Amino acid sequence: MTTLSGRPHTALMVIDVQKGVVEGIYQRDAVIANIAALVDKARGAAVPIVWVQHSDAQLERGSEAWQYVPELSRRDEEPLVHKSYGDSFEGTDLGEILAAASVGHLLVAGAQTDECIRSTIHGAFVRGYDVTLVADAHSTEDLTAWGAPPPELVIAHTNLYWQNQSAPGRAAGVAQTADVTFEVNGAAPH
Repeated sequence: MTTLSGRPHTALMVIDVQKGVVEGIYQRDAVIANIAALVDKARGAAVPIVWVQHSDAQLERGSEAWQYVPELSRRDEEPLVHKSYGDSFEGTDLGEILAAASVGHLLVAGAQTDECIRSTIHGAFVRGYDVTLVADAHSTEDLTAWGAPPPELVIAHTNLYWQNQSAPGRAAGVAQTADVTFEVNGAAPH
């Protein structure tokens, strides 16, 4: 249903599950376990997985904090996108990677909900992709000291409003990890 012509396939995006990013996120271990389950499901169905890795002044490229968590491992053939903005498409080759794989539907997981996850799902949607946010496979840290709601409410609100997004010719949705299934050849997940 994507507005991108000739893009029947689905890809899993794993965003910023780096040591320094997820160190203090809400329900860290459960979220990473769900992401690992999604990676296994995608690999089992030969669905492309795109890994995204952030760097900036606070998260220096090559540092220990910049590394992906040890619970997840990227295979050499799985693309790695390096970014320095919230939206994974900005200033990266993500669009070209997805076009080469004929991807028009993204399943999104990772961190942090109120920054890079939101920026990327919106960025993908306005670029014509169908976007499914995996409800129990993204999280954020507690920023209540700066006026933000508690992390569980940030996550719940993001899941709530994303399931109701709409635009001509595109679909947004939310799914639980347990409900995500992939079909071989990139057909839409159930």
